Amino acid sequence: MNKYYSGERFNRKQKGHAAEEAAVQYLSSMGYGILERNWRCRSGEIDIIALERDRLVFVEVRSRSNSLMQGTPEESVDARKIQQVRSTAEFYLHLKRQSDRPLSFEVISVILNSDLSVVSLNHIREAF
Repeated sequence: MNKYYSGERFNRKQKGHAAEEAAVQYLSSMGYGILERNWRCRSGEIDIIALERDRLVFVEVRSRSNSLMQGTPEESVDARKIQQVRSTAEFYLHLKRQSDRPLSFEVISVILNSDLSVVSLNHIREAF
């Protein structure tokens, strides 16, 4: 059982936080160095910015509750979201003077139980 579970339904923010936490733990275990979480600027937000070897990795985390009636988390990454992440990443690269570094855009999809424990986690490298 999850340490945050108290028998009540969780809101969207709590679910998102649980999914992002699972993604950070997973990426760290795979050797990624986490540089930023929830990095924001005028064009949007990037859930996780990490370093894997020499690559700068921009990670979009998507989650769903155990029911997939609304589709899989991966299916929710649409053209608008891809453009928003790319624009935000471009601003980050300019601000941090990192434009010469190899890049990767990745998606981590997380399916959560009602107590916010992880049912499954899927890592899609080079997602877009």
